[in-house]
Amino acid sequence: MTPRLILTGQHPGLDPPTFALGDYPCTDLRCRGRENPRDYSVAVAIRLADHLAERPALVIVQGDTSSALGGALAGSAMHIPVAHVEAGLRTHDPTSPWPEEEFRVAIDSRADLLFAPTELSAANLRRESVRGAIHVTGNSGIDAVLAAAAELVPGERQASRRRLLVTCHRRESWGEGLRSIAAALVALAGDAQIDFVLHPNPAVAAAMRRALADCPAIQVHPPCAHADLLRMMLSATLTLSDSGGMQEEAAALGAPLLVLRDKTERPEAIATGNMILVGTDSFRIVAEARRLLRDQVALAAMARPAFPYGDGRSAPRIARIITDWLDQRKRGASRLRNAPQSDAEVSDQN
Repeated sequence: MTPRLILTGQHPGLDPPTFALGDYPCTDLRCRGRENPRDYSVAVAIRLADHLAERPALVIVQGDTSSALGGALAGSAMHIPVAHVEAGLRTHDPTSPWPEEEFRVAIDSRADLLFAPTELSAANLRRESVRGAIHVTGNSGIDAVLAAAAELVPGERQASRRRLLVTCHRRESWGEGLRSIAAALVALAGDAQIDFVLHPNPAVAAAMRRALADCPAIQVHPPCAHADLLRMMLSATLTLSDSGGMQEEAAALGAPLLVLRDKTERPEAIATGNMILVGTDSFRIVAEARRLLRDQVALAAMARPAFPYGDGRSAPRIARIITDWLDQRKRGASRLRNAPQSDAEVSDQN
């Protein structure tokens, strides 16, 4: 059983070696990004359907992106089983985050295997009465972040001075939300050094470059590799972000995080004390950041690593479940082929 990789082509320049997966066969759909996420999902599904003609045993999708929905739509339409890694995350508000909340529900409703990161995620799926089998496995993203962090040079966790790391890109924040975040950063520039990492989306990057152009105290960085971003998180005094993945990573790394959203599908890290929701209101962002920069006890409490999203062994756990599930299906199909014919069937043949 050899996995086959499908790259959508949404972000040109990415290839299997980029993800340390160069040993596997790979197909690039060359499906470039579109303004409407739903349109992109449909485009991915149409192109992917042509590559599923050989009937793979399983289509595996991860996360809540347009690409993940496209994969689930294609697999479901062709009656190929679908597995969803990172299933069951919910804010219970279809507008926040948009369109990811809608995509999660749509993917989970089509999945045969659902790998929930936490018990809360599994409970969400049970309430929705999904038809697939639910397994609590943790998130394989934690496996990746712990492996990458282990290779960083010791001592990089020590910040030389107060430093803020900031990322933002959520669609529901486009426009006024991004302008409000930028205003907060300008106000905080006198309190700490600020590193702002741009998102690959050119519309978001251009908007933030313009908003921060007149503040030389804020250093704007181009999109960076995963290891570089982890290094910056570890050296930052405080991280501000609306990224879903960074919410999980920050908890595992013990990197205090202010979440630039009003709602989150990952409330477990709020319960562990690693992150605080602050939304996009500039006054609230500034007030909370300054409070933590001045309160070393509160900041230290947020800097204790916690692992609500996995123990670093999620990937082999998921692989074992998939292997067992495929073996059971194979044995079931074999029994059907070898089952003795009924008396009626024998009579008809005579």
